[in-house]
Amino acid sequence: MKKTRESARSVNSRAGKKASPMADKQLALAVLMKFRLIVNSAKRHFKWVEKQCGINGAQLWVLWEINQAPGLRVSELSAAMAMHQSTASNLIEKLVRSKLIARKRASSDQRVVTLFLTETGRALLSRAPRPARGRLPEALYRLPRNALSALDKLLGRVLHEMGPTDEASMKKPLAELLANK
Repeated sequence: MKKTRESARSVNSRAGKKASPMADKQLALAVLMKFRLIVNSAKRHFKWVEKQCGINGAQLWVLWEINQAPGLRVSELSAAMAMHQSTASNLIEKLVRSKLIARKRASSDQRVVTLFLTETGRALLSRAPRPARGRLPEALYRLPRNALSALDKLLGRVLHEMGPTDEASMKKPLAELLANK
């Protein structure tokens, strides 16, 4: 914490402002409250999706991605959602069992599996709460590139200060991470 406070002071002093320890603490708490609000907003959206649709937020995002690009491969889906391929496969399996998506093998190469919405999946997606990708991903996609780049750097710095131990969680759906288990 001391190192962080010193870093904040040096940034403030470079900007020509004097920082007090109390001002630094208040600013840190204001940022913490915004993180809480972001997490709570995402969690509330996931609960709303589940109540309205009967599927979780990550599953709804899968439907949205497949609707945007019918014939998507599992690897393309996992890349589009920034998740591990095995996690995407598990989501796909649940949606296939629920008859919301269908898998089709390419005629030229039977190893290639493509994904399509079923009529039931299209109907569910059309009546699902928006944004289908989730509130946080949508907000991030709407940010200008320079703001998103700055946010990425700052969050990297926060993670460095925290010393994250579970980097595998970066490839898990937020709905899964926030679920009450």
